Amino acid sequence: MKKILITGTNGYISTQFTKYIRENFNEDYELTPISLRTGDWKSIDFGRYDTIIHAVGIAHKKENAKSKNEYFKINKDLTINLAEKAKKEGCKQFIFLSSMSVYGMNSGFITKKTKPKPNTNYGQSKLEAENAIKYLQDSKFRVAILRPPMVYGKDCGGNYRKLSEIANKLFVFLDTNNLRSMIYIENLNIVIKQLIDFNSAGTYFPQNDEFVNTSELVKKIRAVRGKKTKIIRVNGNKMNLFMRVSYFRKIFGNLTYEKSLSAQNIDNKEFINFEDSIKLSED
Repeated sequence: MKKILITGTNGYISTQFTKYIRENFNEDYELTPISLRTGDWKSIDFGRYDTIIHAVGIAHKKENAKSKNEYFKINKDLTINLAEKAKKEGCKQFIFLSSMSVYGMNSGFITKKTKPKPNTNYGQSKLEAENAIKYLQDSKFRVAILRPPMVYGKDCGGNYRKLSEIANKLFVFLDTNNLRSMIYIENLNIVIKQLIDFNSAGTYFPQNDEFVNTSELVKKIRAVRGKKTKIIRVNGNKMNLFMRVSYFRKIFGNLTYEKSLSAQNIDNKEFINFEDSIKLSED
């Protein structure tokens, strides 16, 4: 039986992964979620665990001088402290949930040649954490880094929930003619489990098999609720007005991982397809 410790008792990814393991693989894995809100974690013997999954971080605070300190304290310094403790105490593997935000892009096509260039405190703090913990890896301590795009699923927060709320209210939506990488939470759970099973190391770029068009996403969300959607086209100048707003740039722009980049060392045959994932998310 593999012993796994995951940070975060309230975060979306940590709670969903815990549920996924306990409902499907409880006989093969002993999974322990812990809170990092106090210093109690420092007294836990990480050497008891085969894998530490670090899924705690802050992402949606307003960017200013005060939040910058929080971003780097939580996303960078805490990550390094956890990884150093894990290695020192004999844990075999450390999995870090980073983000596509390390690239600092609202639109673009990310390949293996694309260099990270974060433009927010969130992205910069995640990247600096990545760079620091990579140097801890050796033959006895494996470090795996995940850079997922937008994660969505039932009861999720963030941009998906905002878009879902908008879709519920508007029967008319713009023809966005865009493509975006996204990943359904259960597909991300599948990837994390694979990394544990194979004691994997390296950087991974998980995404759904299908790229997502925002207009089609809205139509599918509304269809699950039995609602029809009218898609309208607007000229380039009007669309540019929308693209000046940060939120609309995030959901209307093109931002994808190269498919071959995500396929490396990831078996996606058990992935939930996009249409079914929306039904499960909106159920």
